[in-house]
Amino acid sequence: MKVAIVGATGAVGSTMIQSVLELGLQPTQWHLLASARSAGTSLEVAGQTLQVTDIEQFNFEGVELALFAGGEIASERFVPRARETGAVCIDNSASFRMDPKVPLVVPEVNPEALRGHQGIIANPNCSTIQMVVALKPFVDLGLERVCVSTYQSVSGTGKDAIEELAQQVRAWAADEAEPEPRVYPAPIAFNLIPQIASFGPDGFTGEERKMMEETRKILELPQLRITATCVRVPVFYAHSESLHLELSHPCSPEEARQRLAAAPGVVVMADGPQPTPLQAAHQDQVLVGRIRRDPSCDNGLQLWVVADNLRKGAASNAVQIACKMKEMGLL
Repeated sequence: MKVAIVGATGAVGSTMIQSVLELGLQPTQWHLLASARSAGTSLEVAGQTLQVTDIEQFNFEGVELALFAGGEIASERFVPRARETGAVCIDNSASFRMDPKVPLVVPEVNPEALRGHQGIIANPNCSTIQMVVALKPFVDLGLERVCVSTYQSVSGTGKDAIEELAQQVRAWAADEAEPEPRVYPAPIAFNLIPQIASFGPDGFTGEERKMMEETRKILELPQLRITATCVRVPVFYAHSESLHLELSHPCSPEEARQRLAAAPGVVVMADGPQPTPLQAAHQDQVLVGRIRRDPSCDNGLQLWVVADNLRKGAASNAVQIACKMKEMGLL
């Protein structure tokens, strides 16, 4: 299989390369693509030295699978071009997620949505992915309402944000003047920023709206009552979520643990140490703990959900979609 990775030098793109190798897609030919600024860079992949190509100069003819991690502008320009040549495009940006003709897929949750695809599959928002993996075991109990607060790592913003946090921490440790923030509107080290993306007229940010709209689409629950508050925290990798759900049927914490333990992609940590970002980083499972009854409402549950946003929240989910498509005979 000839595979192209768009945005190969970025945080998600480089993780996609790793996920392709780990999850067994076994490309016969790699095409690593990026903007002109990164073109010519050499990357080591499976013992080969591969050169990054300027996407503006690339012809997608013959590419069977194109994984896009280059942002919305690149996706809007090049996904249609790649699809026209016959490539199946799995896009990590928000460009196509809410298009009713484009499947929005988490393989553990709604793989059947892949059937009838028209050459484009959308990868959901990182925070949405881990949340719907944890919600799926409760849908048949009548999922009525979801309230989520997120604690999102800086790697969700990209390599510059990772370096900004590192610089601020180093400056604090050396008792030096803190560098001016460039990526975020305020210092992120030892701080919290309760805004991810811009505010809308309703007071919700773009990230919060994505979580709400995407969850309804993935779970096929258009009337689901859902609200979100998204917060950036001084953590390098892995997002955490405090998740409150209300059901139409009762579910004890014991039953909730059993349902989650049987769910694909979930690791239950109900006893002993609870899930942390350090535990979730650099792996593909969704860790769930703090499973308890919500005493403020009927049939309410509370969960703590943690996952690596670059892997399960982006790169690995995209590659898992491709693997599922091969398994289903769709690729």
